[in-house]
Amino acid sequence: MLTIDIDTARRFILGKQGLWPGRRWRGLDGTAQAVQAMEYLQLDPLQIIARSQDITLHSRVLDYTPGLWETAAYEQRGFFDWGGWLALRPMDELPHWRVIMHRERDGHPDCDPRTRKSAQDHAEAIDEMRAILREQRMVSNRDFEMAARQRTQSYRGRKDSALALYYLWRTGEVMTHHRENFERVYALTEAVAPAHLIRESSEAEADRFLILKEISHLGLSRLQRTQDAYFRGVPFSQKAPISQALLADGEIVEVKVEGWKQVHYALAGDAHLLHELSAGRVPQAWTPLETNTTEEAVFLAPLDPVSARGRAKTLFGFDYVWEVYKPVDKRQFGYYTLPVLWGDQLVARFDSKLDRTSNTFVILGFWLEDEALGQDETFAEALARGFARFVTFLGASQLEAGMIGQPLLRQRVEAL
Repeated sequence: MLTIDIDTARRFILGKQGLWPGRRWRGLDGTAQAVQAMEYLQLDPLQIIARSQDITLHSRVLDYTPGLWETAAYEQRGFFDWGGWLALRPMDELPHWRVIMHRERDGHPDCDPRTRKSAQDHAEAIDEMRAILREQRMVSNRDFEMAARQRTQSYRGRKDSALALYYLWRTGEVMTHHRENFERVYALTEAVAPAHLIRESSEAEADRFLILKEISHLGLSRLQRTQDAYFRGVPFSQKAPISQALLADGEIVEVKVEGWKQVHYALAGDAHLLHELSAGRVPQAWTPLETNTTEEAVFLAPLDPVSARGRAKTLFGFDYVWEVYKPVDKRQFGYYTLPVLWGDQLVARFDSKLDRTSNTFVILGFWLEDEALGQDETFAEALARGFARFVTFLGASQLEAGMIGQPLLRQRVEAL
């Protein structure tokens, strides 16, 4: 068993996710490399300043522009989107995921039971959509008028056509051909995926794959059954025998983090990274292409896996909740607050909006964890560089920083 301190654990998780010590990928090729390294790119339709997935990639990829992930997925066909926990996944993993798709179809206990119920409730519409897709190359739910459809009460859609298409997508008969304003345009799987990948792994292969992917995605994992992990299809009913077999086969290792009660798992192939970091060295493969996170602050997306859903508290001692779904009077900070990564710590957060009428990026509030940073010249320069790159990424023509209360920080940011 490896024993590491919390600093090593934090840098390892940040580095595995491509966030530390700085951006090491660039452009379209770098976008694909980043998504591969992350294991999943969670997708969300909400667009306030930019969509969460675009902010996620901006924090990792130089010269990233919004929507570049769609090029990698739907034009280059390097990835496909799928799941109740909606995320982009590498296309070459499709044979494993087709096992999970068919488990959903068949009502497997490790999968979402609502998929099978949908097949029963909307059987006629599913047959209809299946026939239409065989006749037409592509179809979107927008192609069907509400007046001609059966109304539904599902959050997945208000028409039976929406639920039927969603069912076919969840069970692997169709895939996302591309998106229009984030809405899926469907096509039969054989029109999207390479023929050699339209097959199923064995059940055992798929289960091992899912456990290993979960560990790699988190960097250090307890293989704990959470809602997100459940919707990723992790076979928790087989967790104990599979993890023990992976330990015996030398594919994973146990890691004890000082101060954490539970033992975690890491990929055995990552043990050398943990040794390097424990010795105070930065792995050569993680060398930034330009600035590091001490020279340029980075802003994390609301759904970034290193900070979302309580993980910021564990890794950084930073309480972060995405307050977008909270009533206004219950919000402590703001509607779309983003954490600020400086070095290997989360040190601040800000709320903002993009005023599209004037094309102005407006900072609505800015909060430091340690007020002393408001007088720190090095942080001020790093923050200004971070905002300068962020404004370019958003395509804004100007920035309004009057709500940054610390004079030094405000002056540096306003001098962009």
